[in-house]
Amino acid sequence: MAEKTIAVLTSGGDAPGMNAAIRAVVRAGIANNMKVIGVRRGYNGLLENDVIDMDLRSVSDIIHKGGTLLYTARSEEYNSSEGVKKAAEFCRNLGISGLVVIGGDGSFRGARELSAEGIQVVGIPGTIDNDIACTEYTIGFDTAMNTAMEMVDKIRDTAQSHNRCSLVEVMGRRCGDVALKTGIAVGATAILVPEVPFNFERDVIAKMLKTQKTGKKHFIIIVAEGVGGIDYFTRRIQEATGIEARGTVLGHVQRGGSPTLRDRVMASNMGHRAVECLRDGIGNRIIAVQNGKVIDLDINEALNMKKTIDRDLYNVALEISI
Repeated sequence: MAEKTIAVLTSGGDAPGMNAAIRAVVRAGIANNMKVIGVRRGYNGLLENDVIDMDLRSVSDIIHKGGTLLYTARSEEYNSSEGVKKAAEFCRNLGISGLVVIGGDGSFRGARELSAEGIQVVGIPGTIDNDIACTEYTIGFDTAMNTAMEMVDKIRDTAQSHNRCSLVEVMGRRCGDVALKTGIAVGATAILVPEVPFNFERDVIAKMLKTQKTGKKHFIIIVAEGVGGIDYFTRRIQEATGIEARGTVLGHVQRGGSPTLRDRVMASNMGHRAVECLRDGIGNRIIAVQNGKVIDLDINEALNMKKTIDRDLYNVALEISI
């Protein structure tokens, strides 16, 4: 039987654990008698012939590293039908029968377009926001939350020393999962997420004043990136309560760092499952976690799902942040 050739790329925003996923794809591929090609800088690599042959030692000592060995980028050219056809033709010329795409929703939409051109593609969810509807978990989410938690714990020290209110913006444009779980972990007084409408006067200021009467002297407010308004919120708190308020935007520090155990194990499991799909000639799939198990779904079914926040957990946060 002729050796099957597969490729792997990372696309969109980087996430801790992407290297662990690359490592799993390469080693599982080789274990299944496949040739593995690494595509650098996302879909750009398919358009610009930026590829490398990968072997067992290509992925040595990367499982603990953040970022992505293959680099990542967003490609304007690939977003056109001509770009997709060019990428598919490149795959055929190299004999690539299957491609593993590690990234988020945008990367998966690109994967679906390539699948329509006859290339078997399997997507692995890698994004710190945990904003992919078909899966309970995305690679990088745990590391990002732990980074945010550690940063807020440090901020709390100075807030407590000065009897201040600290507002901390964490990542999450459309999804408040990082904010919700980080907020619970740090004992935030209020958590603002894009999925849940809020009244700032009632849900933040009134709550601060109420807890102040019980002896609380410093406050942590967690704001998801998609909510925005952190500068306004900071000024309004100071005006309404007389409490000194400071705002901090954590930004891209949440993308970096060595992945946690959970991210390393999940990335390895997902990478292995992706190779199994391609080994068996199954493409047009997304690897996902449902009910704690790693599964694969049809890419169209996966992309049509709608993401919702865990309202039960959100209600827990409301009840215990008093």
